[in-house]
Amino acid sequence: MMGLMRFINVFPKVCSIFFLLFSVAANADAVNGVFNVKNFGAVADGKTDDAKAFVSAWENACKSNSAATVLVPEGTYVVSLATFTGPCNAPIVFELHGVINAQPGLNTVDKENWIVFKYMKNFTLTGDGVFHGQGSTAWPQNVCSKNSDCKLPISLRFSFLNDSTIQGIQSVDCKFFHINLLGCYNLKMRNLNISAPKDSPNTDGIHIGQSSGIEISSSVIGTGDDCVSIGQGSRNINITGVYCGPGHGISVGSLGKAKDEQVIGLTVRNCTFTETDNGVRIKTWPDSTDGLASNFTFDDIVMNNVGSPIVIDQQYCPYNKCNLQVASRIKINNVSFTNIRGTSSTKDAVSLVCSQNFPCENVQIGDINLVHNGPDGPAISTCSNVKPTLVGQQTPPIVV
Repeated sequence: MMGLMRFINVFPKVCSIFFLLFSVAANADAVNGVFNVKNFGAVADGKTDDAKAFVSAWENACKSNSAATVLVPEGTYVVSLATFTGPCNAPIVFELHGVINAQPGLNTVDKENWIVFKYMKNFTLTGDGVFHGQGSTAWPQNVCSKNSDCKLPISLRFSFLNDSTIQGIQSVDCKFFHINLLGCYNLKMRNLNISAPKDSPNTDGIHIGQSSGIEISSSVIGTGDDCVSIGQGSRNINITGVYCGPGHGISVGSLGKAKDEQVIGLTVRNCTFTETDNGVRIKTWPDSTDGLASNFTFDDIVMNNVGSPIVIDQQYCPYNKCNLQVASRIKINNVSFTNIRGTSSTKDAVSLVCSQNFPCENVQIGDINLVHNGPDGPAISTCSNVKPTLVGQQTPPIVV
């Protein structure tokens, strides 16, 4: 009886000690605000699916009432699908120093997503690590050119992020787009390295939609599609110091598939394009719905052997499934192309093909010098349904 009483008296103290030790161990990383994915079960052997460990580390960090960091240290991780969701209780950082590999092929957990960050404010993705989409295992199965409803996983989705920063990371060989922005506001993207072979299908570098106040700077983007594409609902986009190539250039659109599509406010400045199919481009579908593309500045740009350095194309029809007899209804106005120089790999250095029913308005071309030295003769310009304002010198001459 006395032994039982001693046990009863001691048991609460023992439990308290064990509970304290367990709490300290479980929250060791929380003390300094760092949540290491390896402490949540990630093995980084390049084979095991570490998705649950990544999400678990994130969920614990997101609950922290003080600033927290999810740390992915050096190593090779496999993640099948991971969605990192907010809002979080405090500013949160995802710091990547390892390599995160997607599963190969198209037999993926989700047909449209791989890594997703959404519904957050004061979020930072940083580090010198790599998101590797294993795209070469999926590109041979890409049938998007035949099926416009095809669904393929985008490597990195950033949805509804406010006052946030993406910096330093690398995205390699995505299966579809590298990065997709949706519903983001005041998002800074800098020092990114995005790469895929020039013949890889639909590997857009950064696609922006329904977002405003986006800044992309000091980055290298080489893909099989647009380096940056700006889609419906984008406003006040600022792109500076971007090196683009290979790829299709920096493009607005294509616009006009859905009702009342608009892109308002874009600056592309101090950028370099090397051996891209296009340089700076605005594209809209023929036989489109009503829409608007307005207030664009393209300035201080170098073109190195670029197929079509300056393009407005309101007859965009990549798969020849359009009614070219009906003009685009997208209104393009307030566009300037200034201080653009270098070499064009084709004669068509400047091509401004605007809508017959809605001619482009207030287009300015100033101080351009684009040279073509091919056997087919010097560079030329094409202008239809537009009367640009000319400032300074123009090579080739702008023929209206």
